[in-house]
Amino acid sequence: MGAQRGHVQSTRASMMAGEFDGGDGTRTPPGSGDAWGRVCDKFRREYGEHAYKTWLGQVGFVGIDGGSAELAAPTRFVRDWIQRNYGPRLRDYFSAENPQIRDITIHLRNPAAAEPVGQTGGQTGGGAPSPSAPQTPGTAAQPGQAATPQKMEALDRRYTFDSFVVGKSNELAYAAAKRIAESQEIPFNPLFLYGGVGLGKTHLMHAIAWEVTRHDPTKKVVYCSAEKFMFEFVAALRYKDSHAFKQKYRTVDLLMVDDVQFIANKDSTQEEFFHTFNALIDNRRQVIITADRSPTDLEGIEERIVSRLGWGLVADIHPTDYELRLGILQSKAEQAGSVMVSGDVLEFLARRITSNVRELEGALNRVMAYATLVGRPITMDMTRDVLQDLLRANDRKLTVEEIQRAVADYYNIRLSEILSQRRARTIARPRQIAMYLSKQLTARSLPDIGRRFGGRDHTTVMHAVRKIEDLRRSDSAMDEDITRLSRVLEA
Repeated sequence: MGAQRGHVQSTRASMMAGEFDGGDGTRTPPGSGDAWGRVCDKFRREYGEHAYKTWLGQVGFVGIDGGSAELAAPTRFVRDWIQRNYGPRLRDYFSAENPQIRDITIHLRNPAAAEPVGQTGGQTGGGAPSPSAPQTPGTAAQPGQAATPQKMEALDRRYTFDSFVVGKSNELAYAAAKRIAESQEIPFNPLFLYGGVGLGKTHLMHAIAWEVTRHDPTKKVVYCSAEKFMFEFVAALRYKDSHAFKQKYRTVDLLMVDDVQFIANKDSTQEEFFHTFNALIDNRRQVIITADRSPTDLEGIEERIVSRLGWGLVADIHPTDYELRLGILQSKAEQAGSVMVSGDVLEFLARRITSNVRELEGALNRVMAYATLVGRPITMDMTRDVLQDLLRANDRKLTVEEIQRAVADYYNIRLSEILSQRRARTIARPRQIAMYLSKQLTARSLPDIGRRFGGRDHTTVMHAVRKIEDLRRSDSAMDEDITRLSRVLEA
């Protein structure tokens, strides 16, 4: 049994440790070349050679982990575009080759360089970092060589406890973070922070790192995203250098892993994370984890990991209330200093933009930048004009059902006909338009949209979107209809 388990783990490691693609989509891991080649061929046949060279041709095949096909893209833009426009179709291609593959994951080839700290995590009261923000130097690990823990990833200097605005929604998380940062002992281990996007989880972890190293510069502190943890683990397997990886992560004084939900359904990565976690806890080293939901609500995470994540203190960060949002805006406006923002404008923004802190700060930045560039004072009317798209988005979230009703009314057909299986052109074309608008105006996924149109497959939605896009280019009347419907729905 032990030999069999070793063989399974060795096989998994060899699958994960395949050769990276050099950028042209032709080099693949040993034993996977035929399948990856067939996936590329299917993509070429369906989308054309130009789309292949522009997008999939830049992507490399990494391996298989827990039912997920792992790919690597050169930039965040390429990754996001492929996920948004071709993700479901690529998953279908892989599933046809291997039914055990249920998902695809696209990494960045160099996450540390392409995704600097401070631009991906949520923050409270600190503002979105700019490329010129002062940062500690970062040193990327070369194949077969571990980076010094203190230099694994940069920290943003503006993410400190002083710049964090505290309110009822985040006071427990803030107090726990301060206790860890200032205590000589380990008060609770691990600390698990969870909450939605842009509420301050990453800000608190950076603040802890700054405070800990300020008190004791000799301490080894590592902050990384769960994606980077997995990416480096895959690289360590690929270069047969797991010892350096373990030395890097298991000999630190403080390990902070952001967005742990990212390793869901990644069996090999979870195995390594589990042992790293245990090694640090057993050696009385502090561990801090963040996620978008509580440990018990994490899906695709092994039960043994979930139970350990709840060992210490679990602190949630709620969505901000009005008082906290106003306090954040006041702090941000005071830090800026160069532009006067009246209390009325700050109160207006605090009441109207409620989604998350990142969006709230972004709105204030837009208003101040506009005032500086055009030389106008910040008034309520100017604020409404500059932020009209953002204010409209926060006022109301458009639903697929509303789009279906609007299209049915516009073309004078019944809503039940749009949802039916009828293929008459007078019904099918409005149905395609409604699918197209649902894709453009909502955040729903293609499978979700398909389900809301009478249980149709996501490929039907993809076909509808492409058809309407082509018609808009060739038929001015169709383009005018779509434009008019969009304005009605967004008004």
